[in-house]
Amino acid sequence: MSETNPTPLNPAAAGYQSSEDLANTPPASEAEALARAQADLAELQAKSAELADQYLRAKAEADNARRRADEEISKARKFAVESFAESLLPVADSLEAGLVIKDATSEQIKEGAQATLRQLIAALERNKVLAINPAAGTKFDPHAHQAISVVPSEHEANSVVTVLQKGYSIADRTLRPALVTVAAPK
Repeated sequence: MSETNPTPLNPAAAGYQSSEDLANTPPASEAEALARAQADLAELQAKSAELADQYLRAKAEADNARRRADEEISKARKFAVESFAESLLPVADSLEAGLVIKDATSEQIKEGAQATLRQLIAALERNKVLAINPAAGTKFDPHAHQAISVVPSEHEANSVVTVLQKGYSIADRTLRPALVTVAAPK
């Protein structure tokens, strides 16, 4: 909304007369003065009603915009996981298909599990969920890693020695830090 600066009231410009002007002008009949005052009052009341109407319309418009925004936010929260869930459905289908096979060999089970894991990793990556799996010797990052223990190592102090469990991040935010052992200072 744009704000307008009202112009200062100028009684002479608005048709009002100062007490000096009234003293210098010939006396008008009381009826004319009363009629002029009533006309001015009616004009001001009309302007006031118009401004009140404009205010109510603007307020209603703002309330409607706020209500629509709240509904959109509610829908976004409600259906935020829809695309993620859709990308996981093939993974669930693969797991169910693997369980239906009766006399599967251990090699077949292993191949099925690897294929399902690839599907799961692809679904996570499509939804910006990335693994945090630091290589040995990587500098310890407290935002992405959680040190489980400090061990003597040939690696530089405060660097990752081993990864005990991968971590995950989504859109540069750590969901779960990687559990690591860290090289002790020498």
